[in-house]
Amino acid sequence: MANVVEFLKESYTEMVEKVTWPTWSELQNSAVIVLVASLIIALLVAGMDYSVGNALKLFYKSLA
Repeated sequence: MANVVEFLKESYTEMVEKVTWPTWSELQNSAVIVLVASLIIALLVAGMDYSVGNALKLFYKSLA
């Protein structure tokens, strides 16, 4: 049990004194970058899904 308490004390000290937290503006900039990257990746995946779906429809129509 003493090990757990010591771990929690050390973790708290590290989070308060040793970690460099981003400023509010840095956090906002990072959030915007993540949002834009997520949208781009989502559009790429949607485009690939649409393309493969149409290709499969053409393929199955050609078999009939």
